[in-house]
Amino acid sequence: MRIAAYQFSVSGNIRENYKEIEKAIYLAKNEDVRLIIFPECALTGYPPRNIPDSSCVDFDLVQTKCEKLQSIADKKDISFIVGAVFKENAIYNRATLFRPDRPMEFYDKRALWGWDKDNFAKGSHDGIFELEGIRFGMRICFEVRFPEFFRELYRRNTDIDLVLFHDVADIDDKERYDLIKGHLQTRAVENVTTTVSVNAVSPFQTAPTMVVGKSGQCIKECARNKPELLIYDFEKTENDFGEKGRTSISDELLFI
Repeated sequence: MRIAAYQFSVSGNIRENYKEIEKAIYLAKNEDVRLIIFPECALTGYPPRNIPDSSCVDFDLVQTKCEKLQSIADKKDISFIVGAVFKENAIYNRATLFRPDRPMEFYDKRALWGWDKDNFAKGSHDGIFELEGIRFGMRICFEVRFPEFFRELYRRNTDIDLVLFHDVADIDDKERYDLIKGHLQTRAVENVTTTVSVNAVSPFQTAPTMVVGKSGQCIKECARNKPELLIYDFEKTENDFGEKGRTSISDELLFI
């Protein structure tokens, strides 16, 4: 399956963010992409970095734009995941999956700390979905710091894990970028699962948009701090010698 991730400069302007998302979807469709992922809070901006707080979001406009996105998925036969601040019974940091002629599905961030705790309620969904015979797991930003959130996905036999970030800084913090890149590589190695991440890019990008292989190898990585569409052709493959070994030990540990 051809998968894409689009990094761009997320703002607090829903209409401008939507234009950028829509543009990327059409670009991806022209490249025969079947699934494209966008950063955390890509539609609305992330509070308080792009907007003062989550209550400032125009939730009616969010709903309108989500309906338009679903219409694009239906008409263009393409799936995508878009991060947004979303309000139901509470306000959530949500990653919404749009698929052709299917109801929207979503995953709400569960690892809340600092700004997240000030702005969002904790989610309760597992973040697992299937598309064209491939099982995906979704996670959001801070959750990459905790192996437990990805061990859940391993137990459910996900084929590929997706991580949406809005991790940026006002200074060029390459050390933080490398640290979070290392987290992604470790999660992939621990769980023998290909992992794809996507991040916002401004002011300075402190987490990568990249594809990590089952043994932690960097397969593809976008240049930092500028918009880019990453495209990756994912195929299920047999585990190699080392991957089989890690899977064997992991399976034993699950029953301890």
